[in-house]
Amino acid sequence: MIDINNESGQSVNEKSLVKLARFALDLLHIHPDAELSIVLVDEATMSVYHEKFMGEPGPTDVLSFPMDELRPGQADQDPPTGVLGDVVLCPSVIQHQADEMDHTFNHEAGYLLVHGLLHLLGFDHGEPEEKAVMFALNDQIMQAWEKRKVRN
Repeated sequence: MIDINNESGQSVNEKSLVKLARFALDLLHIHPDAELSIVLVDEATMSVYHEKFMGEPGPTDVLSFPMDELRPGQADQDPPTGVLGDVVLCPSVIQHQADEMDHTFNHEAGYLLVHGLLHLLGFDHGEPEEKAVMFALNDQIMQAWEKRKVRN
């Protein structure tokens, strides 16, 4: 089950984010009943979270708060279920990044949503090897999502 709550004050295609989250979780063999919360916040709220939980000042694009420490499943096994946790996105920061990188808002928000999901599933990028694995998987999921959108 995926819940989305837009507290950012900005118009965002919430339906698309939920569809992408479901798509990514299906690819990662996570049970459809696993609980995920996506929260969109303004820069002031994200700044508070960033400082409180990461010890860093100012807003950031995405934060993840895992709950049950679920991990990706295998295609030949029953998918894991439980509470994944929360992915918190800041649309205004995402828009600034999208502009700087010449991406659309939807692409950047989608990429960061998947990034946050991967953190919920135990992936990290603190070490070069971890970063290579996590970012490659993030890219694979986004490429599959884009291909799917083109076919539909």
